[in-house]
Amino acid sequence: MSEARPLEGRIAVVTGASRGIGYQAAKGFAVAGAHVIAVARTVGGLEELDDEINAAGGSATLVPLDLKDYEGIDRLGAAIFERWKKLDVLLANAGILGQLSPLGHIPPKIWDDVIAVNVTANWRLIRSFDPLLRQSDAGRALFLTSVLARQARPFWGPYAASKAAVEALAATYAKEVEKTPIKVAAIDPGRTRTALRAQAMPGEDPETLPPPSAVVPHLIEMASPDFAQTSVVFDFKTKSYAPLQSGG
Repeated sequence: MSEARPLEGRIAVVTGASRGIGYQAAKGFAVAGAHVIAVARTVGGLEELDDEINAAGGSATLVPLDLKDYEGIDRLGAAIFERWKKLDVLLANAGILGQLSPLGHIPPKIWDDVIAVNVTANWRLIRSFDPLLRQSDAGRALFLTSVLARQARPFWGPYAASKAAVEALAATYAKEVEKTPIKVAAIDPGRTRTALRAQAMPGEDPETLPPPSAVVPHLIEMASPDFAQTSVVFDFKTKSYAPLQSGG
């Protein structure tokens, strides 16, 4: 491992890798030396990512997968074991907004989709990849979260509830693996120039927001074997770490 390539030789899964923070993180991880397993529904976005990674001298495996295909997540875990026998980094980035609406007006299908993608899929990722992360000398499980997990706001119910659940999952997993080399952390990117942000705030000028690539150096740091913290959440806005609220 070199200072320029802190993820040299690491195997990293990135979900939601076809755009936004996931896309930039996958590219950044590859440039930092990792072989990236890029997971997303959008094949075109994955192919564009692959072109950029190859042009930068990196390597990737593309996995077109809807994270609601839970058996597909299990098949991915089996395939990673068969090829690499381990996983060094999981960046659980994929997430959906759902609908901004009073709780009583949210259609059940919207609620179910948000919980399926933002919560259940992340649990299935942990379930499938935990044995692989335990085979790494420095496994890292990183989860995207939001301040809304800890600060209630009207109309954001499904998304806020899902992120609170993600933080509880991450904190629980951190406790379960605290006697192993695995470190578990959450990342709150805050107001960032992403499609999800544009969906939530359609009147906002995206040029006033940091680009997704601004978050990447911090993700690389947290994914590296040198990262020593666990059960923490990183606040991109303040560039500071705090204990995961559910971490005890």
